[in-house]
Amino acid sequence: MSQNTSNKLVFFDKEKYRHPSTYQLLPFSFTHHSDDRYIISNDSGEYTFLTQDELGRVISRELSPGSDLYLNLKGKFFIADTIDDNLLNLLATKIRTKKSFLYAFTSLHIFVVTLRCDHSCGYCQVSRQNVANTKYDMSPETADKSVDLVFKSASDTIKIEFQGGESLLNFSLVKRIVLRALEKNKTANKNLQFIIATNLSNITDDQLEFCKLYNILISTSLDGTEDLHNANRPLPSQDSYKRFSTNLERVRSKLGYGGVSALMTTTTLSLQRPKEIIDEYVKLGFRSIFLRSISPYGFATRTKNLSFYETEEFLKFYKTGLDHILNLNRKGIELSESLAEIILRKILTPFPTHFVDLQSPAGVGIGAVVYNYDGLVYLSDEARMLAEMGDKHFALGDVHQNTYAEIFTNPILVNALNQSVAEVLPGCSDCAYKPFCGADPTYHYRVQGDEAGHRPTSGFCQRNMGVIRHLIDLIESGDQEILDIFYSWINRTSVRETKELRS
Repeated sequence: MSQNTSNKLVFFDKEKYRHPSTYQLLPFSFTHHSDDRYIISNDSGEYTFLTQDELGRVISRELSPGSDLYLNLKGKFFIADTIDDNLLNLLATKIRTKKSFLYAFTSLHIFVVTLRCDHSCGYCQVSRQNVANTKYDMSPETADKSVDLVFKSASDTIKIEFQGGESLLNFSLVKRIVLRALEKNKTANKNLQFIIATNLSNITDDQLEFCKLYNILISTSLDGTEDLHNANRPLPSQDSYKRFSTNLERVRSKLGYGGVSALMTTTTLSLQRPKEIIDEYVKLGFRSIFLRSISPYGFATRTKNLSFYETEEFLKFYKTGLDHILNLNRKGIELSESLAEIILRKILTPFPTHFVDLQSPAGVGIGAVVYNYDGLVYLSDEARMLAEMGDKHFALGDVHQNTYAEIFTNPILVNALNQSVAEVLPGCSDCAYKPFCGADPTYHYRVQGDEAGHRPTSGFCQRNMGVIRHLIDLIESGDQEILDIFYSWINRTSVRETKELRS
């Protein structure tokens, strides 16, 4: 508008304000990546790199129609000739696909059947109890009530995971839950799966027979070489690794190689030994490894000699380990890294991940939920660990007192979800790595006292951003062999099959 000599405001026609360019900007974020490169991304998961000069020309709408850069940005929905219903519907479909994990609602249901454990791991995230202390076992009544709640979930897939302590120390209850769930599923017709998390130290033939009969998978822990595993996961008999490796073969002989997977936890003892840890996984025949950082819960907060290290130390460990894994793949040894696989699925495909820590909103409650031994329901396993430290902030209800609706509409859950929508969180909303990251309200409440958290000082943010930036650099390196390896991980094919599909 302008002001004429009679001091009256005059509004120009809207054409006066129309930009002379032929294209319009669509919503995107940009972040300085390295040197003179900026990464730009949008909520549909598309990204590209621009120089500072190119970014300025894009924003000023000075690109020449038909230029390579113009066509690239148009094809990835950063700019558009016109914004019409067809464009908006296509964009909505892409974003809807990225958020499709929200449709299923809660699919992973974790049962903490006991806190008893025979190991004394220094980094343990829960308050483990003595093997003889059965008052920390889940009761049959609590188990039955919990199973009834599980089958009220709208999800077509139900995965029940048994945790502890050492879950096999209360195996009679595991059997009860499995049989009750199978009975209920005769009418529910869910895709029903079972997983037992166990250290394998005392697994019996009868337990293995039961697992085989009902297709129950085993999740176990391996921290690396014999000396490292024994140091991280000690037994009074000082033979943790020997028991693990012996019983691993027994499990595989009964359930097959695909019937058991392993997780490792990075301690200060691990930081200088990524290659040795990875080689141990290869030696024992595993096809994947999760280079996992320690969590700030339970005994891990009290054993700083094992658990305290800086984010940069972990990232150095991770990058060295990932480089070693890529070199093994180049030699024909097929081993995937699970964290990379999860993030690569978000970067290289239009589909979401079901890993609750890398979702927006976070998968707490709506992706996974925990039924504790005492009947309390928590929105995540980390929330349960926090409760064992004396803070029940994230308890959603009690299976003996609350209905399914009361538990899953609890304001505590609603607030945690609201505080984990990366698209509107300060420090996340304008970050170009946002489509590949997530939010963790439990972590930020524990470490920073606030579910939303403060991103500039967040270890969660620094760690994820470090890994994401490194993976993007590898993708953009121009090394086709790395891309073939990455696609083999996310497509669950061999590198050879990936190369054949590409050619």
